[in-house]
Amino acid sequence: MRRTRLLIAALAFATAAPLSAQDAKPPFWGSVKAGEVNMRVGPGEAYRILWVYRRQSLPMKVLRTKEGWWLVEDPDGAKGWVLGSLMSQRRGAIVTGNGLADMREAPDAASKVKWRLEPGVTGRLGECADGWCDFSLATGHQGFVSQDRLWGAGNP
Repeated sequence: MRRTRLLIAALAFATAAPLSAQDAKPPFWGSVKAGEVNMRVGPGEAYRILWVYRRQSLPMKVLRTKEGWWLVEDPDGAKGWVLGSLMSQRRGAIVTGNGLADMREAPDAASKVKWRLEPGVTGRLGECADGWCDFSLATGHQGFVSQDRLWGAGNP
């Protein structure tokens, strides 16, 4: 009997699901994972669509979760509900500000400029330290961008 209980406990532990976005405590950062995501006025498909996003890795600030839906804020400040399964907890960022943002070889203003990024460019956000963030684009370009030029970096 004791052996059976231990086996059941071991199986329950081994098959436990990892933390999902439903378990994450908002606010947290998320990003668009699907090719098309509808932002709605409420948490359900019966609610009117406010915006349609077609930009993978677009960062979203997740303000609340409810039954598989995320209340999000986009980089322009629009708020609404998106289906959580179309989103990712993988961090994304978008270049903001005026003029081109330098993507550098190393996290240092004196480092070689690899690319210049226009405002609106989105990508995957890596680690940020000392005001610089590792940033990679779907094109394969990767480097470091000043954290103050990226929406989606820092605390949500």
